Amino acid sequence: MVRTEENKKSIPSPTAVIATIVCTAMWLGAFAHWRYGPILPEPFSQILHWVAFGAQVPVTIVWLWWSCGGGDFRRATNRSSNRVGIAAIASISLLFWWQFAVFASGELGLAELRVTFATVGLWFVFFVGLAWIVWGLEWCSYRYRNERVVRGEGDSKRRIWNPLDVDAWYFGRKNRGLNQSLSALLGYSLLFWLISLLLTQTRGCSEIYEMPAGGGQQQQIAQRVQIQKVIRKKYVVNPFSAILFNVKDIDDVKLQLNEATQHAYTVGYGQGTGAGFGGGTATGKVRFIRLEYNGGDWDQDFGIGADVNMLVEYGTRTGQKVADKTESRRIAQLGAFPAEKSPPLVYLTGQRNLDISNDEVKTLREYLTDKHGMIFGDNGGSGHFHNQFLTMMRRVLPQVDPVQIPLDDVIHRIPYPIPFLPYVAPHGGTQALGWKVDGRWVCYYHPGDIGDAWTDDHSGVSKEIYESCYQLGTNVIFYAHTEYSKWLTSRQQKK
Repeated sequence: MVRTEENKKSIPSPTAVIATIVCTAMWLGAFAHWRYGPILPEPFSQILHWVAFGAQVPVTIVWLWWSCGGGDFRRATNRSSNRVGIAAIASISLLFWWQFAVFASGELGLAELRVTFATVGLWFVFFVGLAWIVWGLEWCSYRYRNERVVRGEGDSKRRIWNPLDVDAWYFGRKNRGLNQSLSALLGYSLLFWLISLLLTQTRGCSEIYEMPAGGGQQQQIAQRVQIQKVIRKKYVVNPFSAILFNVKDIDDVKLQLNEATQHAYTVGYGQGTGAGFGGGTATGKVRFIRLEYNGGDWDQDFGIGADVNMLVEYGTRTGQKVADKTESRRIAQLGAFPAEKSPPLVYLTGQRNLDISNDEVKTLREYLTDKHGMIFGDNGGSGHFHNQFLTMMRRVLPQVDPVQIPLDDVIHRIPYPIPFLPYVAPHGGTQALGWKVDGRWVCYYHPGDIGDAWTDDHSGVSKEIYESCYQLGTNVIFYAHTEYSKWLTSRQQKK
């Protein structure tokens, strides 16, 4: 074959190929590091992810530009082989762009945009893959038929087993092409679903949850009352004067009470110094994890400010280290956390259906009982969700009945005393419900949309209500981590 100038232009240079291989290797390493758990410290991890993922954008653009003949798209698409090559490079580029969009939006704190990218991108990838399946079947069927014609086997009665051949005997005698397409669609959909499920479930296979190290006592945040004695200036007059004065007692004073909050103790629990928990680590942080589920709107107010505001408020009020952003996990991912490195608390909210599979029910039961976790349920806006949540908990803990949590319970007293249950709207009543196992609340259910009070505009409720909602959220988070710290300490003592 004579290598003309046109052929030379159609072959990428060795430098471009080597650079692409290096960038792809970096991307694979960074993707595994990002998806299955960090190994490097946080600043280095972020730099690695941004460089490795971001580099794929210009690399794929260069490859697309090259495949299109250096900008001469009309000339590059004259041959069918060129069109297939352009489509293949564009499809591969789509995967890199999709992953970078999901990563970047998450790192920038645009959680709602991240969910949109993840969902829309997943469906787009599915249909692109389906298009390639259809094209591949047509190409293979055409090729196999031509080969049989060349060999003189056009009407052979020999059974064909190859599923890529439309004349395979199990496709029947009529509508073979339709039967092959339907079989391919079913098989591809099943395989795509299994791969997606595997990727989402194994995200936390090496992921761990670590609380901030420290200690303290399980006590209320003290209120300090300052009493300032202010003596008013007065005139002293002659009582025998002919002029009458309305004179008050000479030592009349005004007591001015100034109330200020102070941390009379280190906010935390266990043996240690600083605000934190026994069993925590120097790099540990309190995280706010929301549960994803099917059938409803698990992401209600997610990324708008509710979760983030509550996490920031918790860190400010307790002095404990908190994560830079909130997170979400599918229920199945809870099963991948180690027993002593699991999240002490997960948050679940919504206002529609709660579609929980039997496997997810089992995962939640193991999380609550075996891993000492806790669910913070919040009715996001309907009586229907109230019934759905109670039904879910009845499946998760069939032997445990919900009870009203009294205001004098420890979860309502520490670190803040809660004199009444604050709520935005009583969608499921006005009393908090709880499920208790072995003397510990494993689920706290708020019936009145506490998350709406955490949003930036506080959903229009008064300062008294949203301040009480922040205090209650602080109590629930603190309670879950305190109980988890007690459990870790007892397990370590038994070893």
